[in-house]
Amino acid sequence: MTRILVPATSANLGPGFDSFGVAVSLYLELEILEPADEWHIAHELEGDIPTDVTNLIIQTALEIAPDLQPHKLKMTSEIPSARGLGSSSAAIVAGIELANHLDGLNMSADEKIQIASRIEGHPDNVMPAIVGDFVVGAIIEKHVYWKQISFPEAVMVTTIPNRELKTTESRSVLPNNLAFGDAVQASSIANILLASLQQGDLAMAGKLMEHDMFHEPYRSTLISEVEHIRKIGHEEKAFGTYLSGAGTTVLTVVAPEYTEAFVKRVKNELPDCLVQQTTVDKEGVRIVQGE
Repeated sequence: MTRILVPATSANLGPGFDSFGVAVSLYLELEILEPADEWHIAHELEGDIPTDVTNLIIQTALEIAPDLQPHKLKMTSEIPSARGLGSSSAAIVAGIELANHLDGLNMSADEKIQIASRIEGHPDNVMPAIVGDFVVGAIIEKHVYWKQISFPEAVMVTTIPNRELKTTESRSVLPNNLAFGDAVQASSIANILLASLQQGDLAMAGKLMEHDMFHEPYRSTLISEVEHIRKIGHEEKAFGTYLSGAGTTVLTVVAPEYTEAFVKRVKNELPDCLVQQTTVDKEGVRIVQGE
C-alpha cells in the first residue's frame, strides 16, 4: 500500500505575513489504490468536497502530468477546512506528490515549491507542507526564494473555534495600504522574530509573535478568541500566541512543562473550541509504503 502524508501548516506567526510558515503534526493522508477507468477519491470529510476529477488533489496532479493513468484514491484528513491550517495547500501538495510518484518525475523540493506557490498564490503554507519545519519565502518576479531553518523544540497548541472563516473574507478586512512608518516598524518586528528563531530564542520570538501590525489588528475583530487565549498564555508561561494564517485557528507556542496547565485552562474557558497539542513536523510531504 502506498500513502502520501502531508502535514498541516500554520502561516504568518504574527508579523511574517505571507512569508513565514511552519509545518505541524496534523496530516492529510492520501492512499493510492488500484488503477481505474476514471479518477475517484473516496473520503468521509465534511463539506462539499468532490470525489471525481474536479477534486483539487486530482486537478493539481493532472495540471502537472495530464496523461496520468486514473486511479482510485482514499483520503482522510486531520486538517480542518477553512480554519487557517493550510487545508487547501495540503491538497495541492498532495496532488503534486501524486503526479510526482505516479509519473516518476523525481521533482526537487524547489520545483514542487515553485509549482505549489503558483497554484496557491502565495508560498507561506505550501513551503513547509513540502519540506517541513519552519520556512521563510518571498516571491520576486514570479520566482519563490525560500530558506528552511530549524524551529526550536516546543509544543504547538491549536485552539480551533467551531466555525469556518474563508480566506477571502479574512482578507477583506485588511487595509489596502500601510503608512510608511508603520510598514517599517512591522517589517523590523518580523526581522527580529526571524533572528530570534534562528538563535533558538523562543522567549523573544514568542513576544514578537504577539506584536504583528500587518494583519492581526484587523482580523482579530473577526476572531475574538485571540486575545482571550493570549491572556491565558501570559498567565500560564506560554512563549506566544498568534492567529494561524487567516484563522480561525489560534496557535500558542508552549514549553512542554507548561503545556498541561495551559491546555486545561483553554478547554475550561473556551469549551466550544477544539484544543489539540501538536509538534513541529520536520519532514514535510512523504511517501509511506506498507501497512
